[in-house]
Amino acid sequence: MEIFLKDKEKIAVFIDADNAPAKKIDKVLSELARYGVVNIRKAYGNWKNQNLKPWEDVLHEFAIQPIQQFDLTKGKNATDMALVIDVMDVLYTKDIDVICLVSSDCDFTPLVTRSLADGKFVIGFGERKAPLAFVNSCSSFLYLDDETEEAEEQPIQKQSKNIKSDTKLINLLRQAIEAVEDDEGWAMLGPIGTHISNHASFDQRNYGFKKLSDLFMAINLFEMKKTNNSVLWVRDKKRAKQLNKSI
Repeated sequence: MEIFLKDKEKIAVFIDADNAPAKKIDKVLSELARYGVVNIRKAYGNWKNQNLKPWEDVLHEFAIQPIQQFDLTKGKNATDMALVIDVMDVLYTKDIDVICLVSSDCDFTPLVTRSLADGKFVIGFGERKAPLAFVNSCSSFLYLDDETEEAEEQPIQKQSKNIKSDTKLINLLRQAIEAVEDDEGWAMLGPIGTHISNHASFDQRNYGFKKLSDLFMAINLFEMKKTNNSVLWVRDKKRAKQLNKSI
């Protein structure tokens, strides 16, 4: 799904190194390049911990500033607190448009909602173990684990079968179409994507599709047409039947 923001958005990235895969950092930064320029790049953790060695190996390559946080008390995550403090500092002192959180920890959900309240666009990255409360609170959330990439390689028939059983997703798509449809039930793909992004952290790549149009094409619950050789329109087949009966 394409999300259009103003040119050259200023982005701040905060990485919870304890709860994020280092091998996916290139994917994170590549995705953020679609939105603007990453001005702040920070990764938090106890860098004396050998578990963070994969992150140490990529810090210099991707110009990420490591923030040391000792484990002051066993069982308490001081790293989260340090990250939250820095994000709040940025909200109050820096001219930043987008806040990016790389983590699978639901403890950051209140931070996301606070950033949204301050008018920031919040992008989340994490693994599928990330709680839905955190995922859904973000403006956009993209899964980083290999399961997402494997889904893209599945046959369209298998993907379609899996998606049709996802009632929440189907309802989201139908509601978005109905919100921007014309008198005949047709809705342009662009406004559909915009409507979804305004109230859901939806990304079709989490379902194995590179483009929103590919997702619709894979589900036989919808029909599509193209006008002027480029404009894509979508209509809910169920909705079309209802409109035809009312004529």
